[in-house]
Amino acid sequence: MIFGGFQKLTLLDFPGRVACTLFTKGCNFRCPFCHNALLVTDMDEMSYTDTEILDYLEKRTGILDGVCITGGEPLMQPGLEEFIKKVKTLGYAVKLDTNGSYPNKLKDLVNKGLIDYVAMDIKNTMGKYPLTAGIDERLIPAVEESIDFLLSGAVPYEFRTTVVAEHHNISDIEQIAKRISGAERYFLQKFVDSGHLIGENLHEVDENTMKNMLEKAKKYVKTAELRGI
Repeated sequence: MIFGGFQKLTLLDFPGRVACTLFTKGCNFRCPFCHNALLVTDMDEMSYTDTEILDYLEKRTGILDGVCITGGEPLMQPGLEEFIKKVKTLGYAVKLDTNGSYPNKLKDLVNKGLIDYVAMDIKNTMGKYPLTAGIDERLIPAVEESIDFLLSGAVPYEFRTTVVAEHHNISDIEQIAKRISGAERYFLQKFVDSGHLIGENLHEVDENTMKNMLEKAKKYVKTAELRGI
């Protein structure tokens, strides 16, 4: 595993859990608004080892009860399954963040009982995916397969979209919500410029527009909420 960051306590990232968050390095997407761009572009060194993290988790048993694994794209990591097995052995619930481009790996981990909660980013409408996520359109079927798998209810999950003025309008959000109609949870996240973006000249959407987007999303997803406002 290649970890580039480690947040030792979070009350927000894993619903209902006191958790820590692990940030893996490497991603097959190039979203211009990515707030973890250094995890995507800087692969030169590993900040934390598996042993360091597992030692920390062993000492925090009974204090923490969840581990969030995010990125980058964690499903790119060849050692992910074995690492999660070790985390589960310590008694922790595991949340996985993913862009949905590795549906077979996602299904495999879920079907083996290694994942307790999934948060999947939906970058935009499928037609806008190549521009918004910086990917080849041939990856879109994989993303759709992951969406459908989560909609099947195989594991507790949420969908989320980071809303950027240059990439999203109200109609886009309504189309996304329609695509995931009946989903358990859908969150619209306000874009924040971390200062380490892949793209340039990107802006947040104003609060009123975000609220209008939310109202459109609620037509299709009962539990739809705003984050970052």
